[in-house]
Amino acid sequence: MIEIKHVSKSYKKGEKVVDNINLEINDGEIFGFIGLNGAGKTTTIKMITGILEIDEGNIFIDGKSIITSPIEAKKQMGLVPDSPDMFLKLKGIEYLNFIADCYNVSKEERIERIEKFAKEFEIYEDLEDKIESYSHGMRQKIVIIGVLLHTPQNWILDEPITGLDPKSAYDLKKTMREYANSGKTVFFSTHILEIADELCDRIGIINKGKIIFVGTLKELKEKFGDKKTLEEIFLDII
Repeated sequence: MIEIKHVSKSYKKGEKVVDNINLEINDGEIFGFIGLNGAGKTTTIKMITGILEIDEGNIFIDGKSIITSPIEAKKQMGLVPDSPDMFLKLKGIEYLNFIADCYNVSKEERIERIEKFAKEFEIYEDLEDKIESYSHGMRQKIVIIGVLLHTPQNWILDEPITGLDPKSAYDLKKTMREYANSGKTVFFSTHILEIADELCDRIGIINKGKIIFVGTLKELKEKFGDKKTLEEIFLDII
């Protein structure tokens, strides 16, 4: 469970890129965080995960404050960032073992999970290659697998479909659904409305740093016009 309480962030004095937002993402649901580029999605995710300091408010991950108990909070989450370009000099298998070590994943568990997810995302034969030789989509896959190794209670993804081929995108969406169905939290940002329509139990729409809607897609259509497409509604309310 992720609780965002009265959170604000400014990069320049007097200019809030995230302005007093409140959100509660429940266990067992996929929550889509929707907004245009620059709306505040990535800034919010970086505050949730402790990458950026919070100017005002607080964020709790399964009851652990990211401000006062950052290590305990981070143990409860896994992040797929918007850019997978990291640890490029490591081989794929070295990166996965490094992540498994960070989260104390046993040898038996990591072997089983690496094989399962690497084969599922069709990257198993490439694990001995350096990440710098991977395509963008392959780098995205290796980061996703790394996150799943310790089965975090809260899975956070920033624009996760970008760069994935159709099959890998399908596999990722399937895995996200299974993850939520197992009682865990999936929180992801996107500006692709079709993905939100397909996947999400609830959505939150952010515009210019402010939350302007939280609820189901059915509630969104009922409130803003059930005869319009999701895209038309979104463009109308922003």
